[in-house]
Amino acid sequence: MYKFRQIHPNNTGINNYTHTEILEQRTDLQASFTSYLNVASAIPNTIFLISNAFLSKRISQRTRMIGSQSLIMILFIMTTVFVKINTDEWQKLFLVITLITVAFVNALSAIFGGSLLGIAGVFSPIYITAMLGGQSLGGIFAALTEICALWIGASPVTSGLIYFAIGDIVLLFSLIAYVILEKQEFFKYHMMQNLREQQPNFSVNTEANFVDQKRVSYKQILKRIWPFGLSVFLVFSISMAVYPAITVLIESQDKGKGYAWSDIYFVPVITYLTFSCGDYLGRLLCGHLQWPKDKPSLVIFLSALRVLFIPAFMFCNAQPRHNLPVYIKNDILYIVLTIFFAIGNGYLCNISFVLTPTVVDLHEKEIASVMMGAFLGLGLTAGSSLSLFLVKML
Repeated sequence: MYKFRQIHPNNTGINNYTHTEILEQRTDLQASFTSYLNVASAIPNTIFLISNAFLSKRISQRTRMIGSQSLIMILFIMTTVFVKINTDEWQKLFLVITLITVAFVNALSAIFGGSLLGIAGVFSPIYITAMLGGQSLGGIFAALTEICALWIGASPVTSGLIYFAIGDIVLLFSLIAYVILEKQEFFKYHMMQNLREQQPNFSVNTEANFVDQKRVSYKQILKRIWPFGLSVFLVFSISMAVYPAITVLIESQDKGKGYAWSDIYFVPVITYLTFSCGDYLGRLLCGHLQWPKDKPSLVIFLSALRVLFIPAFMFCNAQPRHNLPVYIKNDILYIVLTIFFAIGNGYLCNISFVLTPTVVDLHEKEIASVMMGAFLGLGLTAGSSLSLFLVKML
C-alpha cells in the first residue's frame, strides 16, 4: 500500500520516505485498497472456477495447467517492473492497472487451481489435504518474508521487489515441477485409470481424447456434493468478509507508544502469520481426524456458526473507523479470536474437499472437485463484496 500513501514534499521520490511517514494514519485509498483487491480477485476467480467444470471437457489438462502458469508468470514479471516505477503522480491510474492485473492473474489462477483440484480429486484424499495445505504454507512463507524485510529495515520499494522476485522464481519452479510431474509413472497411472473410467475407447496419450466419454450428469453430481459445497461457500464468504479487509486494519492497543512490536510487527505477525499458521494447523488436523465423515449437516452447521466472528472482528481495534465503537481493545483477545478463526477456516475447508470425492463415482471425481472450486469462488466473491460494506461500517 506504500504506492497509495499521502504524498508530501519530502517523500515524492521513490525511495525518499521517513519511518514516521510509513506509520502515519492510512489514507482512504489505503484503507479501502484491501477490499478493492478482494473484489478484483474474487469476481474473475469465481467466474473461471465455475467455467472450469465445462472447460475441463473441452480444453486439455496440459493446456490449462501449463498455459495458465505461463501467463501468470508473465503478469508477475510485469508487476515486478512496476515496483521500481515512480507512480506518485498517477496513483489512481496505477490502482486501476493493479486491479486489472489482479483480475487477470486470478482468472488464470482459477483455471490452474480448478484444474489442480480436479487432478487431486482423482488421487487419495491425502493428496487433497497436501494440496490445500500448500496454500497455507504459501501464506506462512509470505508473512515470514514480510517480517524479515521489516526486521532488516528494507524500504517498501525494496521489500516489494523482493516479494515479487521470489514470486517469479516460485512460479518458474512450479511450472517446471508440473512438467516433471506429468512424466512420472505414478501420475500417469492414476490419470490413465481416470481416463479409462471416462472413455471406453481409451488410448494412452498425454492429451485427453474428449470423445466417447461416459456421460457425466452435472445435476446428479451437484445433488451429491451440495452439502460440502455449501460448507465451503460459508467458510470462505465469512472468512473473506473480514480477512484481510478488516483484520489488516486492526492495530495493537499500544500502537504509537514507541514499541517496535506494536508499531511495526503486530499486523504481519498476528494478522498474517498467526492466521496462516492456524489455517495450516486446521488443515493438518483434518488430514488426521477427518471428522465428521458421515454428517454433512454438522459440517454445514459448524461452517455457518463462524458468522459470529464477523461482529467480533468488527468490534476490535480496527482503524480508521468513524461509526462503530471499539469493544475488544485487548491484544490477547484479538490473538485468540484469530487463532480459532484460522483453525476453523482450515479444518472446515479441508474436510469439505476431502469428503467430496467419497460421495461420487470414480469417473465423476474430477468434475466434483472442480465444482467444489466453483463453490469456493462463490464464497470468495460474496465475502469480498461484503467486506467493502463492512469497512465502510467501521
